[in-house]
Amino acid sequence: MKPTLYILAAGMGSRYGGLKQLDGVGPQGQTIMDYSIFDAVRAGFGKIVFVIRHDFEEAFRTQILSKYEGHVPVEIVFQSIDRLPEGFDVPADRQKPWGTNHAVLMADGVIKEPFAVINADDFYGRDAYEVIARYLSALKPDDKGKYCMVAFRLGNTMTENGSVSRGVCSVDADGKLSDVVERTAIAYDGNHQPYYTDADGNRHSLDPNTPVSMNFWGFTPDYFNYSRREFVKFLNKYINVPKSEFFIPSVVDKLVKSGEATVDVLDTASRWFGVTYAEDRPGVVANFKALYEAGEYPERLF
Repeated sequence: MKPTLYILAAGMGSRYGGLKQLDGVGPQGQTIMDYSIFDAVRAGFGKIVFVIRHDFEEAFRTQILSKYEGHVPVEIVFQSIDRLPEGFDVPADRQKPWGTNHAVLMADGVIKEPFAVINADDFYGRDAYEVIARYLSALKPDDKGKYCMVAFRLGNTMTENGSVSRGVCSVDADGKLSDVVERTAIAYDGNHQPYYTDADGNRHSLDPNTPVSMNFWGFTPDYFNYSRREFVKFLNKYINVPKSEFFIPSVVDKLVKSGEATVDVLDTASRWFGVTYAEDRPGVVANFKALYEAGEYPERLF
């Protein structure tokens, strides 16, 4: 059974200043998603599913989906803040999307095989896709609660242009995830040392080698059942908090600690880069140019 790649492409791009999912950053105008899909297909993924917003569906179909015809099966699902369980209504002051795990829930019923989740605006690298494809392809049809994640080193995932959100991970002696905490305000201090700011405004230093989640997760389809359950719990507690978000690491952490799932932490030789801010774009363009010149990617991906 070939795994599916699920791409989170519904983000608002508020810090970037536009729809970065559609931004051509490669030598021939390729998007980061083009590279992700190229790497995924050659690693053995059999289908691509995108989650997007209705308001840019037409541009997405024209600029993105059309190029993959004949190369790999693709599907679209939609995320909107009014997609809530029965009995819940969107608060009048809610504008922010419900977060990454709400985006995952939009594929419930569409994805029925092991799948990987990635961000549309992150470049993870060829080796990362090969590592996770091997893991997901080896799963048995009746496997449940056997998840994985590709871990990157914090220092290799930072930007000089502002703060970032990362799932800060702890790994046990068996290479399994024991703890993951979503930190939403990680930045460099004046000495180029990473730190995060907690809810009380206090700073805490972080080792640059700390393993972090870049939202490159591998799941079996039972993850949707857990996500539905946890989303109801989340809404009961946070529905009236305007900026609250239902994050993937938060759900995974609960399942690990409850013993309902295990998460194998996969090592990769790949180096991450991405476009969180508009100021990140020139560096990303230069990185893709260097990869092309080194022969890592062909001139045309599709």
